[in-house]
Amino acid sequence: MSSTEDRLRKIINDNFDLDHEPDFDRAFSETGVSSVDAVAFFKLVNDEFDLKMAAEDCLQFQTLREVVAYIDARAG
Repeated sequence: MSSTEDRLRKIINDNFDLDHEPDFDRAFSETGVSSVDAVAFFKLVNDEFDLKMAAEDCLQFQTLREVVAYIDARAG
């Protein structure tokens, strides 16, 4: 597990009331997460990883695994 994945898991567990562990390979459309929670999540990700993603940029990701790859590709 990458440290990026660990950090994302912590963001999710600390800020969202899920009844299960996040599945990094499951499509967002299958998670039942509201659009409001999705926007809040990406704001937290922007802050945690010092990214400059706009809300509409988040639509490019299908899974949390893709978010991890995006962040890792931009890591210094």
